[in-house]
Amino acid sequence: MSSHSIYQTPHITLQWLFGCVLALLLNGCTASIEDYEQAEPKFDLFQFFEGHSQAWGMVQDYKGQQVRRFSVELNGVITGNQLVLTEDFVFDDKQTQQRVWTIIKQANGHYIGTADDVVGEAVGYEKGNALQWQYVLAMDIDGTTYHIDFEDWMFYQQNDQLFNVAKMKKWGITVGTVTLFFQK
Repeated sequence: MSSHSIYQTPHITLQWLFGCVLALLLNGCTASIEDYEQAEPKFDLFQFFEGHSQAWGMVQDYKGQQVRRFSVELNGVITGNQLVLTEDFVFDDKQTQQRVWTIIKQANGHYIGTADDVVGEAVGYEKGNALQWQYVLAMDIDGTTYHIDFEDWMFYQQNDQLFNVAKMKKWGITVGTVTLFFQK
């Protein structure tokens, strides 16, 4: 065994260890809804989704490759502190899907939402121009239902435009991304 290989193994191990520690530290450095408290223009979930709006989007797999495109017609009806939001999806393969959200406005920019394919309740937090949603969606893929964790970030723009980026995760690993553009 040469002295070169004796020193090479600890060096690689230290690099690997440093990489693991760095990954753990960066994982704890994700964005917080509080980061957007001062961002303008202010977003109001109920105001934006009351009435008719449209959206266009795509689904990307874990490698970033686009695997699906879709459009959505939305209609929102507000009664008191409740928004019923009907989403009618049309996918690029002509498949259609409807999701009806019931969203309850809580105190301090918090929301609770339910839909038929959402497992339990969705929880949302609104600050500044942003809204963060977290929920578990029951997705049917080739006849098997999977529970996928969604973390949606919505960012209100000027002129009644809204961007949405959703990370889809299973066991904490990102398996896909959904990107949407909404127009009021």
